Amino acid sequence: MTRIYLFKRFERFWHWAQAALIGLMLLTGFEIHGVYALAGWDKAVNLHSTAAWALMTLWLFAIFWHFTTGEWRQYIPTMRKVGAMMQYYLHGIFTGAPHPYDVTAEQKHNPLQRLVYLKVKMLILPMVGASGLLYLFYNEAGKSGIAVLSGLSLGTIALVHTAAAFLTLVFLIVHMYLATAGHTPLAHIKAMITGWHELEEHAQSQPVE
Repeated sequence: MTRIYLFKRFERFWHWAQAALIGLMLLTGFEIHGVYALAGWDKAVNLHSTAAWALMTLWLFAIFWHFTTGEWRQYIPTMRKVGAMMQYYLHGIFTGAPHPYDVTAEQKHNPLQRLVYLKVKMLILPMVGASGLLYLFYNEAGKSGIAVLSGLSLGTIALVHTAAAFLTLVFLIVHMYLATAGHTPLAHIKAMITGWHELEEHAQSQPVE
């Protein structure tokens, strides 16, 4: 089986660090909302805020890395073969059908992944970050006369933040499930740990333009 070096060291660090921080934020966020009691409300708030600042710092480094390395091109959307990918995930994956797309170092994500990841990066995660900052600095922002707060109550901002958090949770669940959809259940996860991706011998893929 052919192997290619797909995920660089910083890419793997960024992926797992982001996953851990988002997981911590979800865990503490649910506790803040009173779903359960683990660390205690005060500690959960502190952990939630610390994880949020760490995540936003990580995002700054990741944005810099993507643009300086050219990896931002991995997320350029395309509709080519999106239908084939949807059919594979809905049906083909359960019948042993050949994967309609295989990755290359230049095109790591299949067309459906590109669309989903782009929406997560451009819509959901900014929605989480912006609403979190507005909630955290609501009083200060109001005193400074920031126009975006006109007509926005703290409850509305909290609702937007919670909705974005649930969208993130849904993405994580689907992402973790599809991570097991390689030629072996752990193939994709192993690639994100070692950086080396094993190409499926039966793949009938073509580059996506």
